[in-house]
Amino acid sequence: MTDVIGPAEPRDERRFIRDAVGVTDDPTDFDPRRLVRLRRYTWWSLVPTMSSYALFPAINLARADYSAPEIIVLALAVLLIVVDGTRLSVLLMRGFGNGARRPVLRSAVFALGLLAMGYALSRDLSGLLWAISVGALAGIHVSLAPARLRWRLAIGATVLAAVVGWVGSALHGPHPMIGMFYAFYAAVLVAMGIALITGVVWFWDIVLELDRARSVSGELAIARERLRFAADLHDIQGHNLQAIALKAELAERLVGNDDAAARAQAAEVAELARTALRETRDVVRGYRHSDLPGELSNAKEILEAAGVRTEVRGDAAMVPPPLQPLFGALVREGTTNVLRHSRARHCTMEFTTDGPRTRVVLRNDAANPGSDEDGSGLAGLRERFATLSGRVETRQDGERFELIGSAEEPGSRS
Repeated sequence: MTDVIGPAEPRDERRFIRDAVGVTDDPTDFDPRRLVRLRRYTWWSLVPTMSSYALFPAINLARADYSAPEIIVLALAVLLIVVDGTRLSVLLMRGFGNGARRPVLRSAVFALGLLAMGYALSRDLSGLLWAISVGALAGIHVSLAPARLRWRLAIGATVLAAVVGWVGSALHGPHPMIGMFYAFYAAVLVAMGIALITGVVWFWDIVLELDRARSVSGELAIARERLRFAADLHDIQGHNLQAIALKAELAERLVGNDDAAARAQAAEVAELARTALRETRDVVRGYRHSDLPGELSNAKEILEAAGVRTEVRGDAAMVPPPLQPLFGALVREGTTNVLRHSRARHCTMEFTTDGPRTRVVLRNDAANPGSDEDGSGLAGLRERFATLSGRVETRQDGERFELIGSAEEPGSRS
């Protein structure tokens, strides 16, 4: 018996990779705490760099046979390089291109580092260790420079390091190959320092751009909802208001000439105004009475676009239809409070149904102090819930804040 093996079913390589590494398809799945941890990691990777790299010139000072005045001068040069490089490293937390002022002073400090490296090499070949500090300082300058100058500065700093390495080592030994050897390694060390610093800053700059885009997307989500409501109101009321204006002008012209026609036009204006008022209420009522699952989807989109990780527990579709507009208003008010009155990183919306009674809890993990005070929004919610024998409560325990609403389906007690 022969087994016939057909062609393998095609598989989605992108989905296979996502499943393998645990990447989700949800573009709003974002935990702000990850950004805080990454910021802390990047800070410790950049700001203390010059202090740690100062150990290499210190090794040269301890190893070479320098006189006391030479040690003092070279130690002061190391101190100046570390102080200037550390101050500039703080600016790197803003991303690429946030260059410091006083370019002449910054260039003088970098030139001092090159000069110290050349002098150290002329006294002892372990002076090559100075190239590590010089490379780190060069990487900071390249990262802070405008984009059009970065490659020029990187190449220029590498070439200068090679020249200084060749001159310093040649002064130490008569063999010409020694100068070429140390020039090559000085250039390599400086290039590695530049690549290391700019690589970290490049990654952090991308993170900053993505975070700014995420903040803008949250604002756009809110603006999009406002524009939708404004467009609905304009589309419905534009015709009525235009007709009212035209008939009011016509009635004004007919007064004194044809009073009967003027009264007829005035009556039509009044009817159009009543129609406009009725349709406005219908628009607002439709906006407020949208289905609860739709409200939840909109609230989750807005919160996660603002960086608040949102979790929905329970099935909102199980809430009785008469109660859905009521709890939709609760979700809207709770979402607004989270955006305005908290620094929340995580929000939970929980739905439970026990017979005719439904309970909804909205909780977040970082409410501002005093955010449990009732505002006009919560007061309005309490009034609406009271009409259905429901209640709205707020609880705050430290930074943890809960908005709780419960109500029974109308007619369930009869």
